[in-house]
Amino acid sequence: MKIVAQNKKATHDYFIETRYEAGIQLLGSEVKSIRATKVNLNDAHVNIRNNEVYLLNMHISKYDFGNRFNHDELRTRKLLLNKKEILKLQSKIKEDGYTIIPLKVYLKDGLIKIEIALAKGKKNYDKRESLKEKDMQMRMKKQFKMN
Repeated sequence: MKIVAQNKKATHDYFIETRYEAGIQLLGSEVKSIRATKVNLNDAHVNIRNNEVYLLNMHISKYDFGNRFNHDELRTRKLLLNKKEILKLQSKIKEDGYTIIPLKVYLKDGLIKIEIALAKGKKNYDKRESLKEKDMQMRMKKQFKMN
């Protein structure tokens, strides 16, 4: 499994509840750009319409060796999930504060997969608390290395 792109800000801004692996419907030039690691997940989010899951604002750069039929960089892409998973996600989103965010894009057995997560937004004081915990963990690791 080769990780192509990762949304590092996601764990800072959200509490991750459950993770799902989804396929993604792509064009040929998009596949080649992803394999060349020209993907950005920072502003991407997931939306559910008509019992189908869509990924919005994921930036895939144009393929360098593509022709005039190259893809649109920010187009809406359909995610491939089971119907049970879609219904489960749909019912959770109706609850207050839940959203679906993409976490990472990776290659698995030659296929491009995307990991999405059901998440709840953090408040500012939660973010400060998680930064304090992270800092403490780093200090403890340094102490163990010195001893």
